[in-house]
Amino acid sequence: MITREIVGYLHGLRELPPEVVDRGRYFLLDYLGCAIAGSRVESSQPVYRALAEGPCAVIGTGRTASPLSAALANGTAAHGVELDDTHNGGSVHLGAVMFPAALAVAEAHAIEDTGEFFTAVAAGYEMAARLAMAVQPKHHYGRGFHPTATCGVFGAAVTASKLLRLSEASMLSAVGIAGSMAAGSLEFLADGAWTKRLHAGLAAQNGIHAAQLAHAGFVGPATILEGRSGFLAAYSDAARPELVTRGLGESFAILETSVKPHACCRYKQGPIDALLEISAKHRVDARRIRRVEVAILEAGAGLIAEPPERKYEPRSIVDAQFSMPFGAAVALLRGRAALGEYTEANLRDPDVRALMRKVVMTRDPALEANFPKEWPARVFVEMETGERYDASVRHPRGDPANPLSWKELGAKFRSLGGTAEIEECVRNLTGLSRLLPLLRMTLEISA
Repeated sequence: MITREIVGYLHGLRELPPEVVDRGRYFLLDYLGCAIAGSRVESSQPVYRALAEGPCAVIGTGRTASPLSAALANGTAAHGVELDDTHNGGSVHLGAVMFPAALAVAEAHAIEDTGEFFTAVAAGYEMAARLAMAVQPKHHYGRGFHPTATCGVFGAAVTASKLLRLSEASMLSAVGIAGSMAAGSLEFLADGAWTKRLHAGLAAQNGIHAAQLAHAGFVGPATILEGRSGFLAAYSDAARPELVTRGLGESFAILETSVKPHACCRYKQGPIDALLEISAKHRVDARRIRRVEVAILEAGAGLIAEPPERKYEPRSIVDAQFSMPFGAAVALLRGRAALGEYTEANLRDPDVRALMRKVVMTRDPALEANFPKEWPARVFVEMETGERYDASVRHPRGDPANPLSWKELGAKFRSLGGTAEIEECVRNLTGLSRLLPLLRMTLEISA
């Protein structure tokens, strides 16, 4: 019984290896930076207007809310700037779901122990990542689902269950209940709507709610994953159920998770790295480029390359975040593709628009050989003078095999509005009572 096996393992998870705890702190810092920056984006404001009162921090705003409202608001904000972490194998964003759920429950229940906190977070990462791998990203996307929402809610239910110290039977029910909350449509890609940003917040909120219901005695199906009408059968045409439990305890999903240096879809990160390499190495004058060729990973084509009429004519920031032509153009013209490049001004900029039209997206079967373990990229830039430059990336920056250092992550955190005090607190975290008051402060985004 797959559901019982994975729940039994995660319920019994207690002590984490030091390297896993270190990554927990690392991804907590990354999450907080994203949440602080995301608190200022337009899509977060309606969520804040709908908050229910309570004691939990709404990060960056100086406000507090109920645990469910805080999880919704903080998850939505963190996912809104497209800089949050991604698990490679599952193509799923984990930190923007698990951390808002964990912080809300911890604050509401005065949980101080960082060991308990990071164990709950790592367990949630494990659950969601394994489910995302089992439904197989390409096939899950093909049915119109967003795994951060659909798989994330199961992870959040596990995280909340552990922090609420539920019995194994109650955690099993929480996971079963989460199966009826597993929703998240990719239709936002059609018109640049904000709903993708909401997906992380909803998954965090619903995961807590599922755990609360189970704690109160509500019973969920014990075969929600493998059953005839369960998650794996309903949400993928090519599910691999064995991946849910294969190698349990041999490693941790949190160690196989990437951070983003560029403020856009994960499938654009490698190509942007390669284009920036060409630009720096050859001192490319972007106004003299004749053609840019970018090979796209098949699983990401429907996100960043198709339909072409949408990707070459982005009308919103969401559109731009999921447009490879836009990402390529701003990287070559501005020398970076950070949050400051994903703006309305650049959407209208004639130089950006002209260069976008020179970007050609192709497929390269060689890139697929080790995907999703590796997310490689290959690009070519041809100049008006005839010079042709190429670059390949095996592991994008931020990948577990090419990680940002703590120093680089700290620079990213501060660029998003994080303070040195919060950074120092997270890096040396020994108790949550010091961190939580810092998250209740109003934080302004640095220039």
